[in-house]
Amino acid sequence: MKQESFTDDGWYVAGTEGKPVLLLLPGLGVSYQIFFPLIELLKEEFRIYAFQVDGFTLGRCTRFDSVDGQAGRVIKFIQENCWGRVDCVYGLSLGGKILSRVLERNEVTIDHAILDAAPLLPLPRWLEGPLRYYQSFNVWTCYHWTGFWRFMFHSHYFDVLLDECRKVFPFGGRRSVLDGYKSVYTNKLEAIYGADIHFWYGTKEAFVAKPQVEHLLKLYPSAHVEVFPKMNHGQMLVDHPGEVASRILSII
Repeated sequence: MKQESFTDDGWYVAGTEGKPVLLLLPGLGVSYQIFFPLIELLKEEFRIYAFQVDGFTLGRCTRFDSVDGQAGRVIKFIQENCWGRVDCVYGLSLGGKILSRVLERNEVTIDHAILDAAPLLPLPRWLEGPLRYYQSFNVWTCYHWTGFWRFMFHSHYFDVLLDECRKVFPFGGRRSVLDGYKSVYTNKLEAIYGADIHFWYGTKEAFVAKPQVEHLLKLYPSAHVEVFPKMNHGQMLVDHPGEVASRILSII
């Protein structure tokens, strides 16, 4: 069994003390454990802290409050544990949205920031409610109909997401999914600060991701944008953690 270590405020800890600090922020509906393959590849090179987003925790019931509330938790951790500065933060989806808000607030120093398919723009108001309930239904079916979805997709990528949904759903439930999507899709990034900002997305999510990139480049023209061929939302991390690890190392 994996020996797990946590900070007092619930961050998963791995890696080597004295090495550059890497923070990992997971997406909506998944836990910090989605980063385990990546952590295994980087633990000799970094001191790693993986965030537990409220509402998507393991072993304890929590409620998601807001993107800004979660960003505040990240900022507080950096201020209290890392002297106000970290070498790199990688945020996946909702984690990228939280990271963008941390950068917008500009209260700590992040040398390198990676926004992996982060939603930076609000949805049209008429679409906000229907999409929240549609995504809530998706997560609910992942939890209750795992066998059906495995039969449908036969994919390592979907297997991992299904397992993650099953793990976190009992501790946050449908309410956290609804509140999470509402906060994500009703907030617009107004400004962003940082020395080195990267945005990643896959070609299979380009319809959604391209407007986010255009908005980011208006605010921060020097952002580095990378597009992964034939990849879906979060699929590079799930199916090719070695590639993600090598890119993080090259960025540092």
